[in-house]
Amino acid sequence: MTLPRIAFLGIGLMGAPMVDNLLSAGYPMSLWNRTRAKCEPFAARATLSETPVEAVTGADVVITMLENGTVVEEVLVAQGALTALGKGSVLIDMSSVQPALARHHGELAAGQGAGYLDAPVSGGTRGAASATLSIMAGGSVEHLNRVRSLLEVMGKVTHIGPVGAGQLAKLANQAIVGITIGAVSEALLLAAKGGADPGAVREALMGGFASSRILEQHGQRMIERDFTPGAPARIQLKDLGMILDEARAENLTLPLARQVHHSYLSLLANGHGEVDHSGLLLELEHLNGVRLGGGKPAPAERER
Repeated sequence: MTLPRIAFLGIGLMGAPMVDNLLSAGYPMSLWNRTRAKCEPFAARATLSETPVEAVTGADVVITMLENGTVVEEVLVAQGALTALGKGSVLIDMSSVQPALARHHGELAAGQGAGYLDAPVSGGTRGAASATLSIMAGGSVEHLNRVRSLLEVMGKVTHIGPVGAGQLAKLANQAIVGITIGAVSEALLLAAKGGADPGAVREALMGGFASSRILEQHGQRMIERDFTPGAPARIQLKDLGMILDEARAENLTLPLARQVHHSYLSLLANGHGEVDHSGLLLELEHLNGVRLGGGKPAPAERER
Protein backbone atom coordinates (compact mmCIF):
# COMPACT_ATOMS: atom_id res chain seq x y z
CA MET A 1 0.00 0.00 0.00
CA THR A 2 1.31 3.43 -0.94
CA LEU A 3 1.34 5.76 2.03
CA PRO A 4 0.06 9.33 1.55
CA ARG A 5 2.59 12.11 1.21
CA ILE A 6 2.56 14.47 4.19
CA ALA A 7 3.54 18.14 4.30
CA PHE A 8 4.40 19.07 7.89
CA LEU A 9 4.59 22.78 8.74
CA GLY A 10 6.16 23.67 12.10
CA ILE A 11 9.17 21.72 13.38
CA GLY A 12 9.38 22.93 16.97
CA LEU A 13 9.47 21.26 20.39
CA MET A 14 6.35 19.26 19.57
CA GLY A 15 6.62 19.05 15.79
CA ALA A 16 10.10 17.52 15.67
CA PRO A 17 9.31 14.30 17.58
CA MET A 18 5.98 13.99 15.74
CA VAL A 19 7.83 14.19 12.41
CA ASP A 20 10.36 11.64 13.63
CA ASN A 21 7.59 9.15 14.43
CA LEU A 22 5.88 9.66 11.06
CA LEU A 23 9.15 9.22 9.19
CA SER A 24 9.94 6.08 11.18
CA ALA A 25 6.53 4.73 10.11
CA GLY A 26 7.56 5.19 6.48
CA TYR A 27 5.54 8.22 5.46
CA PRO A 28 7.10 10.35 2.69
CA MET A 29 7.28 13.91 3.95
CA SER A 30 7.96 17.51 2.96
CA LEU A 31 8.95 19.75 5.85
CA TRP A 32 8.88 23.49 6.37
CA ASN A 33 9.77 25.68 9.32
CA ARG A 34 10.35 29.39 9.55
CA THR A 35 13.80 28.63 10.99
CA ARG A 36 15.16 26.16 8.44
CA ALA A 37 17.83 24.87 10.83
CA LYS A 38 15.14 23.03 12.80
CA CYS A 39 14.40 20.94 9.69
CA GLU A 40 18.04 20.04 9.05
CA PRO A 41 18.16 16.97 11.34
CA PHE A 42 15.65 15.35 8.97
CA ALA A 43 17.43 16.28 5.72
CA ALA A 44 18.40 12.69 4.93
CA ARG A 45 14.89 11.35 5.48
CA ALA A 46 12.54 14.06 4.14
CA THR A 47 12.31 16.84 1.58
CA LEU A 48 13.06 20.26 3.07
CA SER A 49 11.02 23.08 1.55
CA GLU A 50 11.84 26.76 1.29
CA THR A 51 8.22 27.97 1.61
CA PRO A 52 4.93 26.61 2.99
CA VAL A 53 3.49 26.61 -0.54
CA GLU A 54 6.37 24.48 -1.81
CA ALA A 55 5.84 21.98 1.01
CA VAL A 56 2.07 21.77 0.50
CA THR A 57 2.09 21.45 -3.28
CA GLY A 58 1.41 17.82 -4.20
CA ALA A 59 0.80 16.68 -0.61
CA ASP A 60 -2.07 14.33 0.21
CA VAL A 61 -2.14 15.43 3.84
CA VAL A 62 -0.99 18.73 5.31
CA ILE A 63 -0.27 18.98 9.04
CA THR A 64 0.32 22.29 10.80
CA MET A 65 1.89 22.36 14.28
CA LEU A 66 2.46 26.07 14.88
CA GLU A 67 2.65 28.28 17.95
CA ASN A 68 -0.70 30.06 17.87
CA GLY A 69 -3.62 31.14 15.73
CA THR A 70 -1.86 34.25 14.46
CA VAL A 71 1.00 32.16 13.08
CA VAL A 72 -1.38 29.57 11.61
CA GLU A 73 -3.31 32.35 9.84
CA GLU A 74 -0.05 33.85 8.57
CA VAL A 75 1.21 30.55 7.15
CA LEU A 76 -2.06 29.24 5.74
CA VAL A 77 -3.58 32.46 4.41
CA ALA A 78 -0.99 35.26 4.12
CA GLN A 79 1.75 32.94 2.81
CA GLY A 80 -0.69 31.04 0.61
CA ALA A 81 -0.35 27.48 1.89
CA LEU A 82 -4.12 27.03 1.96
CA THR A 83 -4.54 27.94 -1.70
CA ALA A 84 -1.90 25.33 -2.59
CA LEU A 85 -4.06 22.51 -1.17
CA GLY A 86 -4.92 19.91 -3.76
CA LYS A 87 -8.47 18.68 -4.27
CA GLY A 88 -9.10 15.64 -2.15
CA SER A 89 -6.27 16.42 0.26
CA VAL A 90 -6.84 16.83 4.00
CA LEU A 91 -5.54 19.71 6.12
CA ILE A 92 -5.00 18.82 9.79
CA ASP A 93 -4.30 21.72 12.12
CA MET A 94 -2.73 20.24 15.25
CA SER A 95 -1.90 23.67 16.67
CA SER A 96 -3.95 25.21 19.49
CA VAL A 97 -6.06 27.98 17.95
CA GLN A 98 -9.39 29.69 18.57
CA PRO A 99 -12.39 27.47 17.70
CA ALA A 100 -13.77 30.24 15.47
CA LEU A 101 -10.50 30.37 13.53
CA ALA A 102 -10.59 26.60 13.05
CA ARG A 103 -14.11 26.89 11.61
CA HIS A 104 -12.95 29.66 9.27
CA HIS A 105 -10.01 27.61 8.02
CA GLY A 106 -12.32 24.65 7.56
CA GLU A 107 -14.50 26.74 5.27
CA LEU A 108 -11.48 27.93 3.29
CA ALA A 109 -10.22 24.36 2.89
CA ALA A 110 -13.65 23.25 1.67
CA GLY A 111 -13.50 26.02 -0.93
CA GLN A 112 -10.33 24.38 -2.24
CA GLY A 113 -12.02 21.00 -2.41
CA ALA A 114 -9.99 19.76 0.56
CA GLY A 115 -10.97 18.24 3.88
CA TYR A 116 -10.16 19.83 7.23
CA LEU A 117 -9.68 18.62 10.80
CA ASP A 118 -8.76 20.63 13.86
CA ALA A 119 -6.80 18.11 15.92
CA PRO A 120 -4.92 19.74 18.81
CA VAL A 121 -2.95 17.51 21.15
CA SER A 122 -2.16 17.00 24.80
CA GLY A 123 0.79 15.16 26.28
CA GLY A 124 3.67 17.58 25.87
CA THR A 125 7.05 16.77 24.44
CA ARG A 126 7.17 13.45 26.31
CA GLY A 127 3.93 12.35 24.70
CA ALA A 128 5.13 13.54 21.29
CA ALA A 129 8.37 11.56 21.60
CA SER A 130 6.68 8.39 22.88
CA ALA A 131 3.79 8.64 20.37
CA THR A 132 1.25 8.72 23.20
CA LEU A 133 -0.35 12.09 22.48
CA SER A 134 -4.05 12.56 23.11
CA ILE A 135 -5.37 13.85 19.77
CA MET A 136 -8.72 15.66 19.91
CA ALA A 137 -10.23 15.75 16.43
CA GLY A 138 -12.95 18.06 15.18
CA GLY A 139 -14.41 17.58 11.70
CA SER A 140 -16.27 14.99 9.66
CA VAL A 141 -15.91 11.29 10.42
CA GLU A 142 -15.19 10.73 6.73
CA HIS A 143 -12.16 13.03 6.76
CA LEU A 144 -10.96 11.59 10.06
CA ASN A 145 -11.17 8.01 8.82
CA ARG A 146 -9.03 8.92 5.82
CA VAL A 147 -6.15 10.01 8.04
CA ARG A 148 -6.78 8.05 11.24
CA SER A 149 -3.94 5.58 10.64
CA LEU A 150 -1.30 8.32 10.33
CA LEU A 151 -2.66 10.17 13.37
CA GLU A 152 -2.45 6.93 15.35
CA VAL A 153 1.29 6.88 14.63
CA MET A 154 1.46 9.92 16.95
CA GLY A 155 -1.02 8.93 19.65
CA LYS A 156 -4.62 8.10 20.54
CA VAL A 157 -7.31 9.79 18.45
CA THR A 158 -10.76 10.79 19.77
CA HIS A 159 -13.43 12.26 17.51
CA ILE A 160 -14.93 15.16 19.46
CA GLY A 161 -17.50 16.57 17.03
CA PRO A 162 -17.71 19.03 14.11
CA VAL A 163 -14.95 21.42 13.06
CA GLY A 164 -13.94 23.54 16.06
CA ALA A 165 -14.86 20.88 18.61
CA GLY A 166 -11.28 19.63 18.84
CA GLN A 167 -10.16 23.10 19.88
CA LEU A 168 -12.93 23.28 22.49
CA ALA A 169 -11.67 20.00 23.95
CA LYS A 170 -8.12 21.40 24.03
CA LEU A 171 -9.35 24.50 25.88
CA ALA A 172 -11.03 22.22 28.42
CA ASN A 173 -7.75 20.30 28.76
CA GLN A 174 -5.73 23.46 29.28
CA ALA A 175 -8.17 24.79 31.85
CA ILE A 176 -7.73 21.61 33.90
CA VAL A 177 -3.94 21.62 33.40
CA GLY A 178 -3.43 25.28 34.34
CA ILE A 179 -5.73 25.18 37.35
CA THR A 180 -4.25 21.90 38.59
CA ILE A 181 -0.68 23.18 38.27
CA GLY A 182 -1.76 26.08 40.48
CA ALA A 183 -3.35 23.70 42.99
CA VAL A 184 -0.27 21.43 43.13
CA SER A 185 2.01 24.46 43.61
CA GLU A 186 -0.09 25.76 46.50
CA ALA A 187 -0.46 22.34 48.13
CA LEU A 188 3.25 21.52 48.08
CA LEU A 189 4.27 24.97 49.28
CA LEU A 190 1.70 24.85 52.10
CA ALA A 191 2.91 21.47 53.29
CA ALA A 192 6.61 22.36 53.01
CA LYS A 193 6.20 25.69 54.84
CA GLY A 194 4.66 23.81 57.76
CA GLY A 195 7.65 21.46 57.99
CA ALA A 196 6.55 18.49 55.87
CA ASP A 197 8.83 16.90 53.28
CA PRO A 198 7.27 17.93 49.92
CA GLY A 199 8.58 14.78 48.24
CA ALA A 200 6.92 12.59 50.85
CA VAL A 201 3.72 14.63 50.60
CA ARG A 202 3.65 14.10 46.83
CA GLU A 203 4.24 10.37 47.27
CA ALA A 204 1.40 10.09 49.79
CA LEU A 205 -1.02 12.09 47.67
CA MET A 206 -0.28 9.92 44.64
CA GLY A 207 -2.12 7.11 46.44
CA GLY A 208 -5.32 9.05 47.05
CA PHE A 209 -8.02 11.07 45.30
CA ALA A 210 -5.59 13.94 44.69
CA SER A 211 -3.52 11.76 42.37
CA SER A 212 -3.07 13.13 38.84
CA ARG A 213 -0.50 13.25 36.06
CA ILE A 214 0.10 16.89 37.01
CA LEU A 215 0.96 15.87 40.58
CA GLU A 216 3.06 12.96 39.31
CA GLN A 217 5.09 14.75 36.63
CA HIS A 218 4.93 18.45 37.45
CA GLY A 219 4.95 17.92 41.20
CA GLN A 220 8.27 16.12 40.72
CA ARG A 221 9.53 18.96 38.50
CA MET A 222 8.70 21.44 41.27
CA ILE A 223 10.50 19.39 43.91
CA GLU A 224 13.55 18.95 41.67
CA ARG A 225 13.29 22.57 40.46
CA ASP A 226 13.62 21.33 36.89
CA PHE A 227 11.72 23.88 34.80
CA THR A 228 13.25 23.01 31.44
CA PRO A 229 10.34 23.70 29.10
CA GLY A 230 8.24 20.88 27.79
CA ALA A 231 5.33 23.29 27.44
CA PRO A 232 6.54 26.88 28.01
CA ALA A 233 4.62 29.10 30.43
CA ARG A 234 3.94 31.63 27.66
CA ILE A 235 1.99 28.95 25.75
CA GLN A 236 -0.07 28.12 28.84
CA LEU A 237 -0.84 31.83 29.21
CA LYS A 238 -1.91 31.99 25.56
CA ASP A 239 -4.23 29.03 26.05
CA LEU A 240 -5.75 30.50 29.21
CA GLY A 241 -6.39 33.73 27.31
CA MET A 242 -8.27 31.75 24.64
CA ILE A 243 -10.28 29.99 27.36
CA LEU A 244 -11.40 33.34 28.78
CA ASP A 245 -12.16 34.70 25.30
CA GLU A 246 -14.34 31.68 24.53
CA ALA A 247 -16.04 32.00 27.92
CA ARG A 248 -16.92 35.62 27.22
CA ALA A 249 -18.29 34.66 23.81
CA GLU A 250 -20.53 32.09 25.50
CA ASN A 251 -21.50 34.45 28.39
CA LEU A 252 -19.73 32.29 30.95
CA THR A 253 -17.78 33.35 34.05
CA LEU A 254 -14.84 31.05 34.89
CA PRO A 255 -13.29 32.39 38.10
CA LEU A 256 -10.64 29.68 38.53
CA ALA A 257 -9.36 30.06 34.97
CA ARG A 258 -9.34 33.83 35.40
CA GLN A 259 -7.26 33.65 38.59
CA VAL A 260 -4.73 31.23 37.10
CA HIS A 261 -4.49 33.46 34.00
CA HIS A 262 -3.59 36.35 36.31
CA SER A 263 -0.90 34.23 38.00
CA TYR A 264 0.67 33.30 34.66
CA LEU A 265 0.59 36.96 33.61
CA SER A 266 2.62 37.77 36.73
CA LEU A 267 4.99 34.84 36.09
CA LEU A 268 5.77 36.21 32.63
CA ALA A 269 6.06 39.77 33.91
CA ASN A 270 8.79 38.51 36.26
CA GLY A 271 10.80 37.12 33.34
CA HIS A 272 9.76 33.46 33.34
CA GLY A 273 8.03 33.12 29.99
CA GLU A 274 10.30 30.31 28.81
CA VAL A 275 10.16 28.09 31.90
CA ASP A 276 7.96 25.01 31.81
CA HIS A 277 4.38 25.78 32.79
CA SER A 278 5.01 23.89 36.05
CA GLY A 279 7.21 26.90 36.84
CA LEU A 280 4.06 28.65 38.07
CA LEU A 281 5.53 27.61 41.43
CA LEU A 282 8.09 30.39 40.96
CA GLU A 283 5.34 33.01 40.95
CA LEU A 284 3.80 31.55 44.11
CA GLU A 285 7.22 31.59 45.79
CA HIS A 286 7.73 35.20 44.68
CA LEU A 287 4.32 36.16 46.06
CA ASN A 288 5.05 34.60 49.45
CA GLY A 289 8.77 35.32 49.72
CA VAL A 290 9.54 31.65 50.44
CA ARG A 291 11.04 28.80 48.46
CA LEU A 292 9.76 25.22 48.27
CA GLY A 293 12.22 23.23 50.36
CA GLY A 294 13.36 26.27 52.36
CA GLY A 295 15.20 29.52 51.87
CA LYS A 296 14.31 32.61 49.87
CA PRO A 297 13.39 32.51 46.18
CA ALA A 298 16.16 33.71 43.87
CA PRO A 299 15.14 37.07 42.33
CA ALA A 300 15.82 35.91 38.79
CA GLU A 301 15.72 32.13 38.99
CA ARG A 302 15.44 30.55 35.57
CA GLU A 303 14.89 27.05 34.28
CA ARG A 304 17.89 24.71 34.19
